[in-house]
Amino acid sequence: MPGQALQLYTLREFTKTADAVRNTLERVSEIGFRAVQVSAVSALDNDLMPEELGAWLRELDLQCIATHRPWASLRDETEREIALHKAIGCDYVAIGGIPDGYDKLNPAEYQRFLRESLAVRTKLADAGIRFGHHNHAFEFDRGAVGADVAPWDVLINEGGEDYYLELDVYWAWHAGVDPVGLFARMAGRVPVVHIKDKAVIAGEPKMAPIGEGNLPWESILAAGNAAGVEWWCVEQDECHRDAFASVEFSYRYLKEAHGLL
Repeated sequence: MPGQALQLYTLREFTKTADAVRNTLERVSEIGFRAVQVSAVSALDNDLMPEELGAWLRELDLQCIATHRPWASLRDETEREIALHKAIGCDYVAIGGIPDGYDKLNPAEYQRFLRESLAVRTKLADAGIRFGHHNHAFEFDRGAVGADVAPWDVLINEGGEDYYLELDVYWAWHAGVDPVGLFARMAGRVPVVHIKDKAVIAGEPKMAPIGEGNLPWESILAAGNAAGVEWWCVEQDECHRDAFASVEFSYRYLKEAHGLL
């Protein structure tokens, strides 16, 4: 059965130093999470070594199920990135969107990226590291440059079975696309899925802890499970109350209402 993880991007204000990362991981473990995605942990660019982070994850019984890493680093420092992932015990890296230098609204640019990224993706795969692509809403923009498909369609249709798709359910829903239908098209290629809820607060749409908004979680989770989702990863980009309280609410809801551990 799929598990639930926490995207550390949600707690990025609490991962700026090694000491802060250690404290944050302890609190995440105390909430009950057994897995995390390592993203926007700025201490890794300062005073935290990957080997130290890996040791803490093992000590706290936290599995690193994914990362987000800059495409420039993956492209230009591939061996260093492979070593980082080995140190933290992670076999999946995703980019947060199409890199700079590509027109994010042009489907043809996604075809170009598929071609130009192949050598790097192959090196990662040879090292046992899967490669994925995270969406926002703009990837579902149809006809932005006169095309008859959306950029995300290119990745689904032409990426191949080893080009993984780190679906963000909130952004798909925000773009007017039903995640249930997407899962059917992406079966076998969605090991990690990002989830947050969409609520209306004072008349405005807001990101919210899961279970406090209006997304149809019963059907979304069922469709994702059928498509082979391994991890449902809680990611709340913006928290309108204490961030730790927000992610704990999501954890409790997913555990108690849907049995996700």
